[in-house]
Amino acid sequence: MNTDFGVIFDMDGVLTDSNPVHKETIERFCKKYNKEVSEDFLLKHVFGRTNQEWIPDLFGNLSGEEVSRLADEKEAMFRDIFDPLPSVIPGLFDFLDQLDKHNIKSVVATSAPRENADFILSALSIENYFDTVLDSSHVDKGKPDPQVYLKAADAIGYPPEKCIVFEDSLSGVEAGIRAGAKVIGITSTHTAEEMENCDKVVDDFTELDFEILEGLINQR
Repeated sequence: MNTDFGVIFDMDGVLTDSNPVHKETIERFCKKYNKEVSEDFLLKHVFGRTNQEWIPDLFGNLSGEEVSRLADEKEAMFRDIFDPLPSVIPGLFDFLDQLDKHNIKSVVATSAPRENADFILSALSIENYFDTVLDSSHVDKGKPDPQVYLKAADAIGYPPEKCIVFEDSLSGVEAGIRAGAKVIGITSTHTAEEMENCDKVVDDFTELDFEILEGLINQR
């Protein structure tokens, strides 16, 4: 059996069930600027994508400086109201311990800014479990483009086909598949039926262990 593989975690909706608070933040933010967002818009155009992509979709033609200012404002609002620990995906801590025990290289690859990644990983005290963290500043193409997962695999020294991606968004699932990785869907944002393209779908990390990952990476 091949036990030489790496794992790549999305952050929002995978490490913590933060998307409800992101939704609340976006609604507050958009209300301030008299913009309306539907559930469909959030699912198709926001979750899994960078602020630099979805803000112009909603606000129209803006300068890069205006987009950055709005993005910083929105993310500061999110950090002010979100408490990561009560929203941690069940089984995460034990699962990370298993990966660490087996010396599995792990990386976080998120569409969020670095400030959010540092905020969440620090609040959960899990920074040391990851070999590196890729954030929105590391890519110029958001999901479903595979760029972030190709870069994440390269960062831990594995070809994508020897990596397992954990995702909750449909755009993220598509990005992982297009990168050539195995993809495990977490049903914090979408139903299992909506994530049928994944190699495996679970509700949380209590349904996973090292042996399951080992079997998945060895599937042809």
